[in-house]
Amino acid sequence: MLLHTFSDQQLVSNYLEGNVSALETLVKRHKERIYTFVISKVRNQELAEDIFQDVFFKVIKSLQKGKYNEEGKFLPWVMRIAHNLVIDHFRKAKRMPTVGKLKLDDDFDIFDIISNGEQTSEYTMMEGEQHEQLKKMVQELPEEQRQVLVMRHYEELSFKEIAEKTGVSINTALGRMRYALINLRKIMEVHRVDLMIQ
Repeated sequence: MLLHTFSDQQLVSNYLEGNVSALETLVKRHKERIYTFVISKVRNQELAEDIFQDVFFKVIKSLQKGKYNEEGKFLPWVMRIAHNLVIDHFRKAKRMPTVGKLKLDDDFDIFDIISNGEQTSEYTMMEGEQHEQLKKMVQELPEEQRQVLVMRHYEELSFKEIAEKTGVSINTALGRMRYALINLRKIMEVHRVDLMIQ
């Protein structure tokens, strides 16, 4: 049976069972709807592409942590994530204070601290075991993938900037980031690590 004939819930189940292609099918299926929503809010193509990628980074992390249990409601769930990331962008653009107000709630993502420039200094001060584990596992990634992941989540660069710095196309940079996350998930599984902070 071809993946594109599966329901969203079947694809989610397939992905959680280790079929990476199932996630790619989900992304392709809903990309236009989600991207159109994001660009209608931010009105900037480069920014919309960055936020769209971040939506699926968060989807991947949430699925891995067992946060998705809304059977048959995958798209509304992803749209809520997109909506929240758009709001986060505008809050950040207005330089709303966030340092010292970090809330580790149910939606906490290990990359949330790293990806928010206003919290980077706070992140570097944290020497928690989980952050050390993450850094060690990132070092296990292939050089090209590690480079893109570090530039995106630690240095706050856009994919356009990453492409320019590494001398590749934006699509290549996006692809390397996608595979970096896929491989990071595999490394986490090998080390039997759950990076969710309680």
